[in-house]
Amino acid sequence: MGLIWKLIVGAIIGAIAGAITNRGAAMGWIANIVAGLFGAWIGQGLLGTWGPSLAGMSLIPSILGAIILVLIVSLIVGRTSKK
Repeated sequence: MGLIWKLIVGAIIGAIAGAITNRGAAMGWIANIVAGLFGAWIGQGLLGTWGPSLAGMSLIPSILGAIILVLIVSLIVGRTSKK
């Protein structure tokens, strides 16, 4: 049950990051989960584990990490698609 809960929270974090950056429309639910989980890892690694926590992920650093990840990936994908 813990893994399912992490996937759900990761999807929500990824969806929030996509909505904040206006780049979430093209992302599917699998990309939202990946962005949320890796974003949580990046955010907690850079900013620590402060703020409210859900499913073992600190929400504020996780969302900020997911935003960073979405922006970086969209920059890389944008550059490769323009060539």
